[in-house]
Amino acid sequence: MHTPLEGVAPLTHSGLIRAQGEDAAKFLHSQLTSDFSLLGLSEARLAGFCNAKGRLQASFIGFKRTHSDILLLCSQDLLASTMKRLSMFVLRSKVKLSDASHEFMVYGLAGSAVSEAAQEWADGKAGVWSKSDLNAITLVNLYPADGVPRALWVAPAGSPVPTGAVMTPEQWAWGEVRSGIATVTQPIFEAFVPQMLNYESVGGVNFKKGCYPGQEVVARSQFRGTLKRRAYLAHADTANAFKAGDELFAPDDANQPCGLVVQAAPAPEGGFDAIVSMQISAFEAGGVRALGSTGPLLSLQPAPYPLLADI
Repeated sequence: MHTPLEGVAPLTHSGLIRAQGEDAAKFLHSQLTSDFSLLGLSEARLAGFCNAKGRLQASFIGFKRTHSDILLLCSQDLLASTMKRLSMFVLRSKVKLSDASHEFMVYGLAGSAVSEAAQEWADGKAGVWSKSDLNAITLVNLYPADGVPRALWVAPAGSPVPTGAVMTPEQWAWGEVRSGIATVTQPIFEAFVPQMLNYESVGGVNFKKGCYPGQEVVARSQFRGTLKRRAYLAHADTANAFKAGDELFAPDDANQPCGLVVQAAPAPEGGFDAIVSMQISAFEAGGVRALGSTGPLLSLQPAPYPLLADI
């Protein structure tokens, strides 16, 4: 039985990009995999930023503070380079992009800390990707981890810290893994199209919106049945840490990797848990190892949510 997640953790590994201006939503709509034009003030979006070949350069949890002020939570190690790439497309759009990481505090809430925080919101929502606001503080409901509720708490710098038991960033990282919702970081930059991380199944891709960089490749992967890789959960009983970008190997091919570790964290009961993206055929066959053909054997599970059938 996994140790339950419980408490409040500072998310120091995350950063915030702020898009401000009357064209903020329109601009992000044209660049990311999700619909930001129709994004309401009571919801958030999972979204990817792809290159022209449909490979993810960054991922975000985005939400509107107002209709002209949008925050994008992303991995801190990709923030500067992502802002630079996004800025290349601004052109005449009336939008200003900035690094707002020091303007806001970001915490992860798990277990009873989520319900305690939500009680303060008269309009508190319960659904995944729902968003509630109390004055300048925002609460975004995330996918659970092993049934434990999780949420993001974002507030202006200097605000009182949310109440709850202290949870370490490492504990939060483990919950992120167990949720099955992957975050793009530098080690997996441009390694996957969104569906290889199951993004189309967890609200991260909108196939009805207009064009964005890589849109044709992403759509073709969905509708032509060309997708051969998916994201899964994995566990290894090993003291040797494995991390994002580490290669996976099937037993019948010691030389050619069958997938990659997307993100990993120490498991409370020992060993490591991970989100992995790998060939569907290798998952079905089993016997996959990390770090080499003689590395730790992986115990694999399907993602903890249903996969979207082809539309």
